[in-house]
Amino acid sequence: MPTPTVTPDVEQSRQEELVPLYHVVLLDDDDHTYDYVVEMLQHLFLMSGAEAFRHAVEVDTAGRTVVITCEKSQAEFARDQIHAYGADQRLPRSKGSMSSVIEPA
Repeated sequence: MPTPTVTPDVEQSRQEELVPLYHVVLLDDDDHTYDYVVEMLQHLFLMSGAEAFRHAVEVDTAGRTVVITCEKSQAEFARDQIHAYGADQRLPRSKGSMSSVIEPA
């Protein structure tokens, strides 16, 4: 009886399934407006206004919201983009970007 072999496509698919995923979590604060959150999420993650607003509500009410789930290098880049977005010009007390962390999915 012949020995079954795994084709490269199947082996590649199995390896891709094993790549760990990470959540990019936006954290709440009192130094950014809903408009800022919506604008940032639309700009950085190409979200619709409605989807971005849902995240703004969730971060305000729950203290955090998962904005994207992806591989670690992409999650680190997304987190860094949030950190680099800058202060909310609508609030004089806003001195910098919102906080974000990555965590295993």
